[in-house]
Amino acid sequence: MPSEKDAEALVPETAPLGDRSNMVFSGCSVTYGTAVAVVTATGMDTEMGKIANLLNNEEDGQTPLQKKLAQLGKYLGVMALVACAIIFVVGIANGIPALEIFMTAVSLAVSAIPEGLPAIVTIVLSIGVQRMVKKNAIIRRLPAVETLGSASVICSDKTGTLTQNRMTLVKAYLDGTDRTEEITTRNSEGVRRLLTYGVLCCDGTVVFHGKEEQHIGDPTETAIVLAAHRNGMPKDELNREYPRLAEIPFDSDRKLMTTVNRIDGKNVVIVKGAFDVMASRCIAGNLEAAKRVNDEMSRDALRVLAVACKEIETVPQEPTSDELENGLIFLGLVGMIDPPRPEAKAAVATCLKAGIKPVMITGDHVVTASAIARELGILQGNDKSITGAELDAMTDSELDAQVEGISVYARVSPENKIRIVKAWQRKGQVVSMTGDGVNDAPALKAADIGCAMGITGTDVAKGAADMTLTDDNFATIVDAVREGRGIYANIKKVVGFLLGTNIGEVITVFVAMLLWHKSPLLSMQLLWINLVTDSLPAVALGMEPVEEGIMDCKPKPKDESLFAHGFGIRIALQGVMFGVLALLAFYIGERITGCVEGGQTLTFMVLSLSQVVQAFNMRSNRSLFKIGVFTNRKLNGAALVSVALVLLVLFTPLSVLFGLIWLPARLYLIGLGLIFVPVLVMELSKACGLIKHQH
Repeated sequence: MPSEKDAEALVPETAPLGDRSNMVFSGCSVTYGTAVAVVTATGMDTEMGKIANLLNNEEDGQTPLQKKLAQLGKYLGVMALVACAIIFVVGIANGIPALEIFMTAVSLAVSAIPEGLPAIVTIVLSIGVQRMVKKNAIIRRLPAVETLGSASVICSDKTGTLTQNRMTLVKAYLDGTDRTEEITTRNSEGVRRLLTYGVLCCDGTVVFHGKEEQHIGDPTETAIVLAAHRNGMPKDELNREYPRLAEIPFDSDRKLMTTVNRIDGKNVVIVKGAFDVMASRCIAGNLEAAKRVNDEMSRDALRVLAVACKEIETVPQEPTSDELENGLIFLGLVGMIDPPRPEAKAAVATCLKAGIKPVMITGDHVVTASAIARELGILQGNDKSITGAELDAMTDSELDAQVEGISVYARVSPENKIRIVKAWQRKGQVVSMTGDGVNDAPALKAADIGCAMGITGTDVAKGAADMTLTDDNFATIVDAVREGRGIYANIKKVVGFLLGTNIGEVITVFVAMLLWHKSPLLSMQLLWINLVTDSLPAVALGMEPVEEGIMDCKPKPKDESLFAHGFGIRIALQGVMFGVLALLAFYIGERITGCVEGGQTLTFMVLSLSQVVQAFNMRSNRSLFKIGVFTNRKLNGAALVSVALVLLVLFTPLSVLFGLIWLPARLYLIGLGLIFVPVLVMELSKACGLIKHQH
């Protein structure tokens, strides 16, 4: 009976988890074998307990968008209160009744603050979630959609996410030849014989349901079975033709599996397993050449199995390793790999083009991981691959200095993953992390956007993540990032539209009160304009399809302002434009009709309808006529409803309630001309490069 001291002496606690070959862990399944175990840790001291502790120490933070909108609300509130206070004082000083000017000031405050913005942002995010579901990404938290659009680093697992999670036989080597042969559907007779012997020494099977394959058993064995099947040698037919007479099951200590089959009237022992073990048991074959080929295959990240055989006179009743697995004739090698997903390489290329750093984090061997990463384009130039042990030897400052040059992490622990995430976050990057196991949960929670696997993922991982990939595919993450960027762009459009139009309303009332001591809009008129512009057009604008080329730009910095790259100045200038148009309409309307009501009516018409037109201008930084004026059908419908609401109070008896009057025909024509001025101004700005498509 081993003691606790003996257990600790065999493998120290400082060794990587994957190297603790004599340890079993709570929460894991034992598939075969017997053992005597000593409990060395309980509760929070177990590996599962350590993961729980890491998970508890990570807290969900606000997304960049949440912080920016909260900050924006504070600024707008203060600005609106100051403007309204000045308007109220000026109105009282100029003899306007206190109730009237108070109602106007309050209405202006309501108009100045886009109180519908949080609801509209929620609607836009919800629509984005629906789009992502169709692309195999399920979002658990709405703000995570926006965070995805800001992702600048994607840390991804290898198996099943970047690869197909299915071993595939790709190469074979026959003893006595000087080269390997690619596995196809029509291989040479020698390779077909090697595959036949390999299949006879396999317990795994592949079942076909139409065009779909169901792999049952060890992936390395099903890879051999499938390769033989594609060469016209189904396993069930081979087993009938060459029946199995005896066997010695695979054992991790021997690293071999052996069967005895009746082939052409002879009892043939077939052995498959690791080449280094097999080589010492073979008495015939060019083992030096085989060793060279084995090393070459290993450097190419292939998992290599050797196949050997011998003939025996009689089949023993109780076969032993010493009796059957010695004095063998070496036949050849087969090399297999978990191939990359076909779409993964294109997705990685898209990431690099978009300025996103893809990083592979895996529990596999560093050589295998590096080969796959290099094939996918993740490992380039002077990029480095390191192991979890090498990472443990680094201090946080050393990791921070090197993290941007490391593209592959192999043999990592849960603590390693969190260190990697936090190192990138200290660099100001927005990090996306994928994972499927319980041990991935802390890193998923620590990352800015955690992506759990929907097929292989555990409930703990899904619970800690912000997003679940229903197809476990790296390309889905890239699609989600694209959608997230589109959603963030739409939210910016909505913010720009609402603030620009609302600033225009504030400028109109504020300047008119200072210049003429008159209010160009009554409280009812202001509220109606607010209803027309802050509702359906804004929502429809947020439903704009993702623009082409959105993945050609680098991700925005984590701390970038919502109004960066001149966007705030553009909003202010657009507000000035609306203010000038409305003040001009008020001046012309009052001058021609000879009454304040005439000026207010024309101002109401121009300000409300020009803002509806502006919704179309905000669809893109490209020319409206290049993307198609009416290609957003939802915006077309919203604009028609908004125009109908304006016309309802202009040309029906409701106009009396709103303080509006009928105008001369020429004023309606002048108003129509002013309404479309924003189209001219915006198109000229885009053509002259004042509004650029990309920053």
